[in-house]
Amino acid sequence: MRLISFINALLVTVALYFLVFERDALFAFAGRGEIDASATAEGETTGVTPISETAVGVVALRSEAREIDSAVLLRGQTKANRQVEVLAETTSTVISEPKRRGAFVEAGDLLCDLDPGTRPASLAEAMAGRLEAESRVPEAEARLEEAHALVAEADINLKAARKLSETGFGSETRRISSEAAMSTAGAGIKSAEAGLEATRAGIEAAAAEVEAAEREIDRLTIEAPFKGLLESDTAELGSLMQPGSLCATVIQLDPIKLVGFVPETEVNRVLVGSEASAQLVTGRQVAGRVTFLSRSADETTRTFEVEITVPNPDLTIRDGQTATIRISADGAKAHLLPQSALTLSNEGQLGVRTVGAGDVVDFMPIRILRDTAEGVWIGGLPEIVDIIVVGQEFVTRGVTVAPTYREASE
Repeated sequence: MRLISFINALLVTVALYFLVFERDALFAFAGRGEIDASATAEGETTGVTPISETAVGVVALRSEAREIDSAVLLRGQTKANRQVEVLAETTSTVISEPKRRGAFVEAGDLLCDLDPGTRPASLAEAMAGRLEAESRVPEAEARLEEAHALVAEADINLKAARKLSETGFGSETRRISSEAAMSTAGAGIKSAEAGLEATRAGIEAAAAEVEAAEREIDRLTIEAPFKGLLESDTAELGSLMQPGSLCATVIQLDPIKLVGFVPETEVNRVLVGSEASAQLVTGRQVAGRVTFLSRSADETTRTFEVEITVPNPDLTIRDGQTATIRISADGAKAHLLPQSALTLSNEGQLGVRTVGAGDVVDFMPIRILRDTAEGVWIGGLPEIVDIIVVGQEFVTRGVTVAPTYREASE
């Protein structure tokens, strides 16, 4: 058995040797050479140029560029237009029944009602203090008027005393006494003015206390800041709320935003106000407009955030759904090719192999504009070009080929 296996291996080796290294001699022995010679002679007789033995057969497509809407394609997700965690601003216990998540709320609807405790009494005390302070104003103003009247009287007496003293009909003592009364009356005005200012300051302080008490009472009712949905239950009845405690989370889904990130190479093609569409992971198609484009790139990815606002009146689009976003941009010339026609150069650059002058292969780099079910739209090629679609992986730049052309629809 071993001898037979050895003989079979030897015969296979000899056959492979002749097929690989002595193929021409083998074909001549089999009569192939005569057939080729007759074919050559026939070709010369009929005037048909024979195909070179070194030319590689490929299938090429003569493609002509067409105008397309060169949209910017992104991957993103849906995001609520607004989302707020409504927090407590004071310490108290909840006295209202909780609302369950998923419930609709209007702006101003009550979310959490807190126990007022002694706050109404504090407000009443502050209001009483303000009234008491306001009642002191007439008395202070009367004192000021009285002080002005005393100053006027003292001024008259002082002028009379000086006149009599100058004419010799009045004593010097009377003049000095009048001057002292005038000084006392002036000091009385200053004291009355200070009393009036103190009274007014007391009114302002009492008014501030009233305002603080009213604001503290207002904090007992926590309301929805805008129309939306409850993403969480409101605080449970009897829960102790402190400043910063969560009452509820409210989200707004109409309109809803689509958020994606544009590469820095494409950011100049996106404009605020441009039309945009998207396909959600559920297959639903939505449309909207670009409402925001970041001016600052992400430090890690070097991409720019873009937001598209989309109407969502029935609230069927949820927050956080994956979406393929398509933003309209200026049109461009492109070629529609099967994805299998794309290949890589020796340097790893994406492109296509083409048939040039003299049926010589060339490599042209491309850029993908859009990927569709019919094929890929590519740019960066001449308007009319012969692209190898079958056999491109077996040839390289500079190789002569024998192309067979097919129509674009095939």
